[in-house]
Amino acid sequence: MSNGFVQGLPLDVRETLRSFLTDVTDLFGPSLEAVILYGSAAHGDYRPGRSNINLLLLLSKHDIGVLQRYGKEHRRWSKEQIVVPLFLTEQELRSSADLFPLEYLEIKEQHVLLAGRDPFPALAIDLRNLLVQCEQEIRGNLLRLRQRFVEGAGKPEGAAILLPLSFTALLPCLRGLCRLLKIPIPRMTDALLESLQPSMGLDPVAFQDVLHLKRGLISPGSLEMPRLFERYVSSLQTLIERVEQLKAQGRL
Repeated sequence: MSNGFVQGLPLDVRETLRSFLTDVTDLFGPSLEAVILYGSAAHGDYRPGRSNINLLLLLSKHDIGVLQRYGKEHRRWSKEQIVVPLFLTEQELRSSADLFPLEYLEIKEQHVLLAGRDPFPALAIDLRNLLVQCEQEIRGNLLRLRQRFVEGAGKPEGAAILLPLSFTALLPCLRGLCRLLKIPIPRMTDALLESLQPSMGLDPVAFQDVLHLKRGLISPGSLEMPRLFERYVSSLQTLIERVEQLKAQGRL
């Protein structure tokens, strides 16, 4: 744990990761082949108290009993913002790489090996499905956002929760579009929004406002929150339309 952005994480987060490593090493034993950190904690956009910690556990085999025991232990780790890890064997990782190019590219390009051997340098990812997955994820994001807004009776406090969640799910898609357009992918989210503006023809203001909401930099009131929600939804719709235009032009 001496490499990469782990050193840039707060001390308490690094200590949490050390304790987690000890715990899962004892629990999984020799079937644990690697522990890999990915997401915001790996690419330098981690926000204490707001960001989750994402991990992948590479296993030689799956043991339901061990997973059940981990499930009981995870209640403790969830309090430390560690989400339930991805549990994969190397065979599963290789055989599913073409199905989930977006997720695996994100991990391959920005991850930290905390323990064991790293399977990602040798992992071949076919990009032919990348556009399909990006478009599917963006459209699904919009559909779920509307659905959950209605489920929450359109209340401002509900929108304040939904918008950051939607934007977090959107970020890998935006980086995927950068790859498809052969645009260099900035490490920081602010720069990512700026870099996509010329090619996608987007006004990044609504996305930036939701990013600030996610980071706790703004706190829109009951009057402004519905307006922000509307602007964000409109920006998502524009993004979908722009993807369609670029596909028709043969640029995607």
